[in-house]
Amino acid sequence: MKVLIINGSPRPKGNTSIALREMERVFAEEGVEYETVNIGNKDIRGCIACGSCSKTGKCVFEDAVNEAAQKFEEADGLVVASPVYYASANATLIAFLDRLFYSSHFDKTMKVGASVVCARRGGCSATFDELNKYFTISNMPVAPSQYWNCIHGRAEGEAEMDEEGKQTMRVLARNMSFLMKSIALGKDKYGLPETEERISTNFIG
Repeated sequence: MKVLIINGSPRPKGNTSIALREMERVFAEEGVEYETVNIGNKDIRGCIACGSCSKTGKCVFEDAVNEAAQKFEEADGLVVASPVYYASANATLIAFLDRLFYSSHFDKTMKVGASVVCARRGGCSATFDELNKYFTISNMPVAPSQYWNCIHGRAEGEAEMDEEGKQTMRVLARNMSFLMKSIALGKDKYGLPETEERISTNFIG
C-alpha cells in the first residue's frame, strides 16, 4: 500500500505538518508506505484552460503538478492537507489540485482520499468540504474519522496541544489504511465496479 501526502502549507514545520505526522506514524505502524510532498511554498500557477492536457495527459506547465501526478497514479491513497486562512484552502494548494486532477487522465477509481485542515479557529468545515470535492468527482472513496478532519493552532507548534485533533488524525490514518487494504482485497475478488460510457451534457445549446 502506498499513500501520497500533499502538504499545502507554506510552513513545512507548521501546525498542518503536526497533523500529518500523527498520520505518518500510524501509516508506518500499519505497513503503509507514504511520501509527503510540500507544495505550499512553491510557485504554482492556476489552470489556464488551454486544453493541452487533453492531448498529452499532463499539464502544459512543467512543475510540481506533473511530478506529483506520477506518484498519485502509483498510490493507493491521497491525503491533501491545508491551512485555513480565509475560510478556505490555501490558494496555492487549490491551483495545484485543480491542475493535478484535471490534467491527469489515469483512472482514480477506488483510490482512497482524505483531507486534513488546520485553522486558528473557524473555517475548518468549509475547507474540509472544499477539498473533499476533488475525491467525490473522481470515483474516490473518502476516508472518515471520529470527527471532521481538523486540528487547531495559530502560532507554530500550537497544534501539539490539540489532543482531540491529533487523535482524529490517528483514527483517520487507521481507517484509511483499512479502506485501502479492503479495497485491494475486493479488487482481487470482484474487480472494479462496472463502468458506463461517460455522458456529458451542457445546459446551453
